[in-house]
Amino acid sequence: MIRDSQALRGTVAIVGVAESDELGKLPHKSALQLHLEAAANAIADAGVAREDIDAVFTSGRNMACDVPEYLGLQPRFVGGTQVGGCSFLLHVEHAMAAIAAGLCEVALITHGESGASRVGMPAMRRGDDSVNAQFELPYGHVGPVTGYGLMASRHMYEFGTTHEQLAEVAVATRKWAALNPRALMRDRLTIAEVLASRWVSWPFHLLDCCLVTDGGGAVVITAAERAVDLRKPPVYVLGTGTCATHQMVSQMPSFSRWIAAEVAGARAFRMAGVSHADIDVAELYDAFTITPILALEALGFCERGEGGPFVSGQRTAPGGEFPMNTNGGGLSYTHTGMYGIFTLIEAVHQLRGECGPRQVPDARIALCHGTGGIWSAAATAILAREK
Repeated sequence: MIRDSQALRGTVAIVGVAESDELGKLPHKSALQLHLEAAANAIADAGVAREDIDAVFTSGRNMACDVPEYLGLQPRFVGGTQVGGCSFLLHVEHAMAAIAAGLCEVALITHGESGASRVGMPAMRRGDDSVNAQFELPYGHVGPVTGYGLMASRHMYEFGTTHEQLAEVAVATRKWAALNPRALMRDRLTIAEVLASRWVSWPFHLLDCCLVTDGGGAVVITAAERAVDLRKPPVYVLGTGTCATHQMVSQMPSFSRWIAAEVAGARAFRMAGVSHADIDVAELYDAFTITPILALEALGFCERGEGGPFVSGQRTAPGGEFPMNTNGGGLSYTHTGMYGIFTLIEAVHQLRGECGPRQVPDARIALCHGTGGIWSAAATAILAREK
């Protein structure tokens, strides 16, 4: 029995990744179809037989049953953990544990969401009996844009973070998107244009906010020993970490620290046994421009309050010393509602050297990190070309 998470380091590898056939505004496709397109593409990328898949992990209403049914699978291990956008990063850890325990051999993680067109999606409403509707909605908290804004406002008040520093994230991310033919928004962007875009909710302008799109993604994972015989070079999972601290943002343990991310990141680095200086590329969930800034602090790339200066001067843009969100991120590439799986897909493409003009030279170790809910949960995964 494995009693130390470090023993899991490098025991599994990601062997297949893919997006759905299309990304963007897709009113002609349902959420389930987007799951299945991505799954079929990832299975083909991995070069495994569909009947070899004996575990399915996914998130969303009924999807843990819908996906196996449609694919004709009878998985002996099923996971449907739902903590919001980083759910699929948690699934990596769950798949790794299940494979190590001998409960499955080949795991498929799928995501599909008709975030913009709402085809085959449940209605977007909170039940009157939800804690959010009872205790937060009456005070004007209506969802992510206000909840993420609360912490952004506190960060600006406590540490002097500026609108310009937030805009640096959007501008740098758009530069990466310009190099990605699958990115929805590819036109160049300036800090002045971000600041001139209309207000959405203080302190966010429109261009501080992620896109709202339709799309899907999928990942195939298997044991490291089996991975070396498959079609593409394996990308090993060196470390993972997860944490959840609250549901209502009003109950967040701190408005100036993202504790869930601190816990998840520390666990991932400990299991991986690598340092921050070893990370060649970072894929950080960017629901809003503040989100990666807080992630950089919580993960230990800089001290608390220094996230704004860290991203200044286009440090995270192409050619900068800290390549971040190289697919264009949720701000410019795609954001279906639960973006986390796309951090994994891009990291694997980077480590396999498949990114063309946006390829980070000699990328060997990548960090993926996501948020779930409204700063509620966090998950981190550290991936590498070698064990």
